[in-house]
Amino acid sequence: MDATAWALVGLILFLGIIAYFKVPGMISGALDKRADTIRKELDDARRLREEAQALLADYQRRRNEAEAEAEGIVAEAKREAERMTVEANEALDDLIARRTAAAEAKISQAEGQAIAEVRARATDLAVMAAREILEKTVPGKVGDDLLSKSITEVKTRLN
Repeated sequence: MDATAWALVGLILFLGIIAYFKVPGMISGALDKRADTIRKELDDARRLREEAQALLADYQRRRNEAEAEAEGIVAEAKREAERMTVEANEALDDLIARRTAAAEAKISQAEGQAIAEVRARATDLAVMAAREILEKTVPGKVGDDLLSKSITEVKTRLN
């Protein structure tokens, strides 16, 4: 027998041993098992991707809600600030009006006091002038009576 025949016999023997030990079934089983593992990993990856997309959508929705709420808070704060500004301006205007009225009342009171002081001073001056004139022109008891009467009359007219 030549070398080709021995190679053929060796090949047949090799294939027989492989078939006897069920190597093709083991290879097929290993490949099937590997395919199942890959399929399971793909299913897990697909499921995880869907969960991640759902979480992303949920976070985006929450972020949008938070942004809308923040915008609402900012808008409310602006409205509140404007309201407080209006109230402060009204309170300031009221304070100014009250202080102006108080100042005007004080001015009126001071004017009244000044007029009263001028009248009193004028009365005193008129009395002194009348006394001097009467003392020089009318001496004695008649002058004193006339002076008292004149002083009383001047005081009542000037006040």
